[in-house]
Amino acid sequence: MSEVRLLSDAPWLASGPAARVLGLLNADGEEARVIGGAVRNALMQIPLADIDIATTALPEEVIRRAKRASIKSVPTGIEHGTVTLVVDGQPFEVTTLREDTETYGRKAKVAFGRDWVRDAERRDFTINGLSVDASGVVHDHVGGLADIEARRVRFIGDPAQRIAEDYLRILRFFRFHAAYGAGEVDRAGYLACVSGRAGLAGLSAERIRIEMLKLVVANGAAGAVVAMGDGGLLQPLFGGVAYTGPFAAMIEIERLMGLAPSATRRLAALTVAVTEDARRIAGRLRLSNAEAKALDSMGHRWWRLPGMDEAHAKRRLYRLDEEPYRDRLLLAWARTGVGRDVDQWRALATLPQRWRAPHFPLRASDFIARGIAEGPALGHVLTLAEDAWLAADFPLDPQVLSGIADQTVSRFTRDHRL
Repeated sequence: MSEVRLLSDAPWLASGPAARVLGLLNADGEEARVIGGAVRNALMQIPLADIDIATTALPEEVIRRAKRASIKSVPTGIEHGTVTLVVDGQPFEVTTLREDTETYGRKAKVAFGRDWVRDAERRDFTINGLSVDASGVVHDHVGGLADIEARRVRFIGDPAQRIAEDYLRILRFFRFHAAYGAGEVDRAGYLACVSGRAGLAGLSAERIRIEMLKLVVANGAAGAVVAMGDGGLLQPLFGGVAYTGPFAAMIEIERLMGLAPSATRRLAALTVAVTEDARRIAGRLRLSNAEAKALDSMGHRWWRLPGMDEAHAKRRLYRLDEEPYRDRLLLAWARTGVGRDVDQWRALATLPQRWRAPHFPLRASDFIARGIAEGPALGHVLTLAEDAWLAADFPLDPQVLSGIADQTVSRFTRDHRL
């Protein structure tokens, strides 16, 4: 049975770009409503992202009306009834009411219609099956209002059927629970995800990456990831061990340090013990070059960091730079255990705020003047000198620097018998 409720605090329905699109489409016997995530977020008092609109008007009619109103239209998915309208620089996906007549995983054969109930019933979760009209009336044909009140993420209809239509819904189930749910995951949905986990093998790495990077930064990510691990869902995704303990510890460390959630840092805590893990994950999830580099850096000899003193930490910071230093340090902290030596870890993590590494003051000319010819030998001498400078705790005194240069040349000449 459908339920109706008034959305009382939604000024974007009364004026602005969204109201203009609704006004354009709510005429001459056609109806339009805002659907899905915008309605869910408004009811949960969460900031809105995209505002999607459903309409009884056919795509060609949407385009015709937009042209008449001098609104830009882009046929982004016109075969499935979707046209993007751009108003004041803000895009709105406008989709004609439809029902799937056949499904092929991500793709589906659709038939356009005018039945709001049938349109709602084809969506994934009840909290995403809500719509609101221009007057602020929320229409619920699938029990989404009750599930929002209960903070419950539940499939519409038969969970197994919804999953078979698109196996990405397994990951979305856990992501949405992490973002919007509370308590244990819905049992029927969970069991259907576990039963259907073999379907994950058919998903593209790019789609898995997008979902997992969103999931790991959600408020309830720790519990959702544990549930996924218990259901045997993480190993097929990552092709290796998932470390749910360090993952939960990383979340707690970010909170202790006042850091914004980092998807890459959390992914490393969940999947990376050594650099080989980082490379495997980068390949399996098709991570960007920057993401892959960050994971590789965090996994590189992190076990050398626990217990280091500040002098050692300064050398690490100099070598790595601020962000890689902090991320590797936090991974080491998470894998060691968040409750141990908190003050020491905090001091090491805040070192970049208290100390800035000077630039290496010796130059190639200092060694050319001491008889080292340009070429590979000069580069090697500079590296040796920089190592000696770091070991001496970053001195800047000219006499000390001259001594380091002399000693380095002497050592190099002795070792290479020049």
